[in-house]
Amino acid sequence: MSLNPSTTGTPHPPPLTPLTIKEEEVNRLFKRLNTRKATGPDSVSPSLLKHCANQLSPVFTDIFNTSLETCHVPACFKTSAIVPVPKKTKITGLNDYRPVALTSVVMKSFERLVLSYLKDITDPLLDPLQFAYRANRCVDDAVNMALHFILQHLDSPGSYARILFVDFSSAFNTIIPALLRDKLFQLNVPDSMCSWITDFLTDRRQFVRLGTHVSDPQHISTGSPQGCVLSPLLFSLYTNGCTSGHQSVKLLKFADDTTLIPLSSRK
Repeated sequence: MSLNPSTTGTPHPPPLTPLTIKEEEVNRLFKRLNTRKATGPDSVSPSLLKHCANQLSPVFTDIFNTSLETCHVPACFKTSAIVPVPKKTKITGLNDYRPVALTSVVMKSFERLVLSYLKDITDPLLDPLQFAYRANRCVDDAVNMALHFILQHLDSPGSYARILFVDFSSAFNTIIPALLRDKLFQLNVPDSMCSWITDFLTDRRQFVRLGTHVSDPQHISTGSPQGCVLSPLLFSLYTNGCTSGHQSVKLLKFADDTTLIPLSSRK
């Protein structure tokens, strides 16, 4: 099993039409913003966008479409404030924190439009045993499917099953933009969108904010911040080729939680 499977495979149909964003889509997204959500590093609040949607949506529609046409994401949209959120009550080390990224509210709206476009293209090609971040699927479905495979196999005399649970550490941080681009192209994503996503993940600026303390900024070109709207889907697409090649081995995925079930029989 490999987190970075081979990118070779059967070619897919020709790429679809590149994404073009409409003003009414941006206006609708702005008006639906939750005003209680945190403001990103650019200090543009969701309240401002919501109440001034009619005035601001034409401007940001032009910015979004220009970004897509040039395959370039403005630097201010790629800045993240990393806020350490405790995973447990008692903190014993840095690994007990989850690094959540506060990003631009404007960029999150932009990402939602890109997300819808990507889902339309890639949903039919996604691994059927990936249960996370997909409509009408949940962790219960993954558990029930695993039990189905196991119990159905154990109906045969002399059969047994083993289960290996894998949880990848800092999974979103493992994404390498160049490898992701190859995988996206194989999933029939237009080349211009592949380039846009590569730029979105490259040369990102981030800093850590803890209370009133702020660290020096750092530039990163790997991974996708936990907190970006696109991150869950990009990770699912990145690991889409990580599947079992043998009928007796089932590989079920729920985001970065992976369950490997070898089904065997005694001779």
